[in-house]
Amino acid sequence: MISEAHGHRADELCEEGLHLYERALREGRLSRRDADPAPCLTGLGLLQPDITDSQWLRPLSPAVALPRLLGNIAEDIARQRRRESRLADMLQPLMELGARHASFADAAAFTVLSGPENINARIGRVMADATEELLTVQPGGKRPPALLAADLTREHDLLSRGGRMRTLYQHTTRHDLVALAHYEHLDGDVEVRTLDEVPNRMVIIDRSVAFIPANEDRSMAVEVHHPAVLSYLATTFDILWRLATPMYPHAVRPPSVNGITPRQRAIATLLVEGDTDAAIAERLGMNVRTARVHIAKLAATLGSQSRAQLGYLIGRSGILEQAQKPGHEHERQR
Repeated sequence: MISEAHGHRADELCEEGLHLYERALREGRLSRRDADPAPCLTGLGLLQPDITDSQWLRPLSPAVALPRLLGNIAEDIARQRRRESRLADMLQPLMELGARHASFADAAAFTVLSGPENINARIGRVMADATEELLTVQPGGKRPPALLAADLTREHDLLSRGGRMRTLYQHTTRHDLVALAHYEHLDGDVEVRTLDEVPNRMVIIDRSVAFIPANEDRSMAVEVHHPAVLSYLATTFDILWRLATPMYPHAVRPPSVNGITPRQRAIATLLVEGDTDAAIAERLGMNVRTARVHIAKLAATLGSQSRAQLGYLIGRSGILEQAQKPGHEHERQR
């Protein structure tokens, strides 16, 4: 299982864990605080509680730990093989029955994946064979550093094979220094653009397979191989990409119109539609407090004294029409 706080599996020894384990062997013990950055040490049983002082951990001898860990791995392999055999025995008699109702091509066109770990592992396996292109849509604002770090290796591998990356974020990500630093570490054909609003998360690999959420909390995903659906998803990405504002490698700053920033124009559009503060924040990938700060600035710029008056002043100001004038998108893309 991957530790959200530390960004790596608690049952796999990391580099930092190895150094701390060596230190514990040399010194005879290690404080719990010092061991916190490497949960794999306690997860693997390499460090165990000191029965005389709960603030310290004692190292298990490598001569004892290694056979025990290898034995656990062997047991896991045997368990998976037994599971494989059981599944084959159970499903093999049903193969002919299933073929009566659906062709193999239909069954293979859409596959449901369950659990973030399984979803990410499957994306990683498909990425390992990719050679051409990775297209992704990432809604919301800042992305956790652990998720960005997990993507780094497979993105490097794709770029080293001559592939390219196109990533579409919401405008809130333009202020995420961690995300910007992530792309600075990538060497190759990489571009990032942003929009006020984007659809839900989407990953398209070599335009031959896509992954989209299957439920609201994104704990399930659909792996798509159907040619017509893939074409539709890729075309949707291409349209959004042309409308988006470059962020990396050459950032373009969306222009203000009469003192109204692009973010405030986006909020103004949703205010006119009647969205609540919470709905505006969700659609634009920001928290409610930030949305309210922007609404207050917009109201001050337009001289509004109330929510009702603000809607009227937005309509009278013409800022929404100015933002949609021909040539405005071209100015944004320059």
